[in-house]
Amino acid sequence: MSIEWIAFLEVFVAAMLGAIAVVFFYALALRLLVRAGAVPVVAPAEFTDAITVITPREAKRAAAAAAKAARKNPLTPLQRRIALWGAYASFGLCAVAVLGGIVLIVTF
Repeated sequence: MSIEWIAFLEVFVAAMLGAIAVVFFYALALRLLVRAGAVPVVAPAEFTDAITVITPREAKRAAAAAAKAARKNPLTPLQRRIALWGAYASFGLCAVAVLGGIVLIVTF
């Protein structure tokens, strides 16, 4: 049995580049989403074995802080719209990178 080290190296490099691309575009999308004033606020979940449970009061305070930060945004409405569309495009590029990886796995 022999190992094709060049093929192994190709797969390793492709996996690393794919992972870096997904993380980069996701982080960029979240950053642009925040700059556009659409701060993602996630409702807390109740788990039986959770280490920390956020109370409804803390969740309300976080939502209020996000709304206040959105009002303080120094961008013009056009810049916000461009940032929002950039965020959507970055999320789309994440999806394309993941789907491209799935296609590579299935076809080869």
